[in-house]
Amino acid sequence: MGLTNLVRVTLVMTFIVILLGAYTRLADAGLGCPDWPGCYGHLTVPDEQHEIALAKSLYPDLTIEANKAWLEMIHRYFAGTLGLLIFAISAKAFKHDKVSNVLPITLSVVVIFQALLGMWTVTMKLMPIVVMGHLLGGFTLFCLLSLLYWQLSDKVSSKKEVLPPYLKGIKWLASITLCLAIIQIALGGWTSSNYAALMCKDLPICEGNWQEYLDFDGAFTFIQPEQPSYEFGTLDYGARMTIHVTHRFGAMLITLVSLCLIVSLLLTKISSLKWTALRLCCFLTLQIGLGITNVVYSLPMVIAVAHNLVAVLLLVSILHANVQLWRKEVVDDLTTSNLIGKEREL
Repeated sequence: MGLTNLVRVTLVMTFIVILLGAYTRLADAGLGCPDWPGCYGHLTVPDEQHEIALAKSLYPDLTIEANKAWLEMIHRYFAGTLGLLIFAISAKAFKHDKVSNVLPITLSVVVIFQALLGMWTVTMKLMPIVVMGHLLGGFTLFCLLSLLYWQLSDKVSSKKEVLPPYLKGIKWLASITLCLAIIQIALGGWTSSNYAALMCKDLPICEGNWQEYLDFDGAFTFIQPEQPSYEFGTLDYGARMTIHVTHRFGAMLITLVSLCLIVSLLLTKISSLKWTALRLCCFLTLQIGLGITNVVYSLPMVIAVAHNLVAVLLLVSILHANVQLWRKEVVDDLTTSNLIGKEREL
């Protein structure tokens, strides 16, 4: 299989792993297996009588929930396969004439660290900072693979050039939008890992005198006191409500900034940027709708998982806008347009 096709397959696999990770987390199956990388001392979920007996002897205080254990193990099987695919890509991409060596090395480092985060998620009993880091690691892999795919498929040139003055502001707007999107995704991960998604059930902010309960110190203490388990959350109402409200305000801010970017891209009248703007608009609209539906219907599983998946698609679309604006492709389009305009004047 060629490198480009291998990257395509791996992108699909990464998307599936993100889906499975979101579903596992939302189904409260993150501790379906109390050990790592196996499950109750086995490579599969114990179902034979002697396997169950061994599992009970190893973990006498736990109840084996086969459905949750299988969810966790299926996620691990797919994640392990993804890791092997990424190592294969890194080996093939290293010294490739279209790819900087930094990218395949970074991919390998990230996937190793992601495996460690997967282990720590279990061994540290769903510590929120680890769970959030695991989510961000999955999104990072998807973005890195997207960058690699764009390089291999010649979607953008790797040569940087100076853009005309009126486009420079858009470049910085795109960069700010990307940074805000990353922060908002991290806030979403922090909200989920602290089980704060259902703390506010009214729109647009929260019910009652929510301002009186704000507790930023408690909400954003990233290294929390050691607990036997962090499953179902350990923070009090005020801290969790503060996390949720911050995520709401973050959603409003990223929506406003993204709309400014979309309008700016459309005003450039460059076809490639216009298509990117339309994709951004579609994903942004869908994400807002999913977020509101999560609040109104108290976090339905399908909608909550979709909210995670659209987040990664929105992030990659913003990343693509940045790549287009900061690379030579935009300069070529503008140069061509200017030349055509001059020829018509003559």
